[in-house]
Amino acid sequence: MKTLFLTSYFAGVENLFRNFIQEQTLAKQVLFIPTAGNVEHYVDYIDEAKHLFRTLGFSVDILDIANTSEVIIKEKIKQTPCLYISGGNTFYLLQELKKKNLLELINLRISEGMVYIGESAGAMITAGDIKYSQIMDDKMVASALTDYSSFNLVNFAIVPHYGEFPFEESAMETIRAYQSTYNLFPINNHQAVIVKENNHEIRTESQVDKIRFTLPQHGF
Repeated sequence: MKTLFLTSYFAGVENLFRNFIQEQTLAKQVLFIPTAGNVEHYVDYIDEAKHLFRTLGFSVDILDIANTSEVIIKEKIKQTPCLYISGGNTFYLLQELKKKNLLELINLRISEGMVYIGESAGAMITAGDIKYSQIMDDKMVASALTDYSSFNLVNFAIVPHYGEFPFEESAMETIRAYQSTYNLFPINNHQAVIVKENNHEIRTESQVDKIRFTLPQHGF
């Protein structure tokens, strides 16, 4: 069963994730991929995510796919019950995933029951492609990436950090530019989209606002 937890800012949805753990009875072991942050100057959110996992009792296996062999990466993905992919540059992240031929394996593992947790860039790559992220991210840091097709796990596209400093303008520009061609889901730093097979739900950290949708049966 496909199970995804998608958010803008993992440390900002601690209570939502605590509830998610209880609902899923997750094995507290996570393969933690911070690679999207390799080309970013500000990466405190990565340390915050590590800290939150450890606070919640998770064993955290940190794996930078840009600096690890394909064989080792694939073996770890095959064994982990839970995969987390951090925020950072979406284009660089997709480039490194494709260099190591990981998209098909990760999709397979998700279909087998591996839980996927994506933060910001890690959430955006669950869409069919990431072209829409070029306003928020610099695609020039991924010079080897020519094909923007990504996981295609969902029929919507996350726009992270909606209304949040310093992304207020770039998030709005993204919505204006791509709302006619993508099914955009703008979420702020205290919201998460939880996907369970063909259903998804947007939750807020306050737990007050809860909206349930049903995805079409075709394509996902």
